[in-house]
Amino acid sequence: MAAATTVNYVNHRYRRFSSPTENQNKRRVTAYFNDVAINDGDKRPNKSTRLAKSISNLLNLYIEKPSLRNFLQLDESDAVAQAEAKLETPTMSPKEDISRIWREIHGGSDWENLLDPLHPAVRREVVKYGEFAQATYDAFDFDSFSEYCGSCLFNRRKLFGKLGLTKHGYDVSKYLYAMSQFEIPRWLEKSYVADTWSKDSNWMGYVAVSDDVESRRIGRRDIVVSWRGTVLPSEWYEDMQRDLEPLGHGEAKVERGFLSIYKSKSISTRYNKKSASEQVMEEVKRLITLYKEKGEEISLTITGHSLGGALALLNAYEAAMTFPTLPISVISFGAPRVGNIAFRDELHHKGVKALRVTIKQDLVPRMPGIVFNETLQKFDDLTGTLEWVYHHVGAELKLDVGASPFLKRGSNFIGIHHPETYLHLVDGYVSSTSTFRSDAKRDVALVNKYVDMLVNDLRIPPCWYQLSNKGLVSNKFGRWVRPKREPEDIPLPIQEENYDL
Repeated sequence: MAAATTVNYVNHRYRRFSSPTENQNKRRVTAYFNDVAINDGDKRPNKSTRLAKSISNLLNLYIEKPSLRNFLQLDESDAVAQAEAKLETPTMSPKEDISRIWREIHGGSDWENLLDPLHPAVRREVVKYGEFAQATYDAFDFDSFSEYCGSCLFNRRKLFGKLGLTKHGYDVSKYLYAMSQFEIPRWLEKSYVADTWSKDSNWMGYVAVSDDVESRRIGRRDIVVSWRGTVLPSEWYEDMQRDLEPLGHGEAKVERGFLSIYKSKSISTRYNKKSASEQVMEEVKRLITLYKEKGEEISLTITGHSLGGALALLNAYEAAMTFPTLPISVISFGAPRVGNIAFRDELHHKGVKALRVTIKQDLVPRMPGIVFNETLQKFDDLTGTLEWVYHHVGAELKLDVGASPFLKRGSNFIGIHHPETYLHLVDGYVSSTSTFRSDAKRDVALVNKYVDMLVNDLRIPPCWYQLSNKGLVSNKFGRWVRPKREPEDIPLPIQEENYDL
């Protein structure tokens, strides 16, 4: 399947269409952008029932077309030579001035004729935002034995410096935290041995803004919101079997779990007295006010991988309602479906531009709604608008693991879904019928940071990105201990953050 370069939106007449499950007693969530009300009714189907449903859905996966690799007859033996030839070359393309074309680069025409073949400026910008999304994993404290498990390892002023992202010319202005008010999934579990940081919340992303040099290059002051995904897709797949829930007072509906994470708050918590929604919108509003007073043109770009891509769409929807004239674009990686056709159409009518970067072999973008999804749109004349059916949003840049001579084949679903795999494939993508570009810039070794996706001949160890000695250090007595964080890296409640932008 070639990458989609055009999105044809259809004006639908919204008709009430009863869901087959509508009359069953369930625990329901009614969520509005002003507050969240959670009503506990009868228990939801037990886990065995949901597991059976999940297996049934997986059995309905469509059969993939032959791999692009088979079509192009790529030679894996050349992978080592290509990798060695790149060892003494720069890891990023030169920064070209896009100030005159930034609106097109950000979807002014829904990326028509810019994705297949991929425009070089689009590639570079997509990689930039993808690295912002990757940063939410690299800086997250996954260590279950850490007293700060679930927080960011560094304070916001050090984040990009620690991760080598100062090259992009952005400064982090605020950290974002999220929680959930129903059946806490495993990605929210805290430390096994200590819980002094937060038992309810996790660091979920950040807001950043382009500096003066970058703003001149890209033609406006760009506000970026980056949302983190989960550690593994298997950890939240079960939570994506929930029903669509109303969003506001219209016909738009979105997946229950995503909305709960975005909107949940509790006065008893330290970091989520305000929801992730309130945190991000307050900061975006502050930055817009600051730079509008300076007479600058402003854009909002929201990015995220996996669950982060779902939160990015919810964030874009709310921002479009609050700032109707603000250029808003979403660049997501491996994101699942979020809402129904009304949600998709409302985003379109509000002017939100969305680019979904997907991999053909990745299962996550097919969920939820593996069976009941936008493919049923062709039957609208018979069925009417199916408001309980999931729909993807925006244009699609579809990649293929088989296009890269550096990647292993097989059913490594975790490795395929990983954001570094996405960034590798974007960097090497030319078109749906072309080989992996020989002058791709990103370091191939990055693919194996957390997974085992590179061919063995490259001799790059899997999961090499980790703390030396698993974080333990030898003290002055020669005893191995867990070091204390630097005082400036200890997370503070969000109300204590200082703003210097």
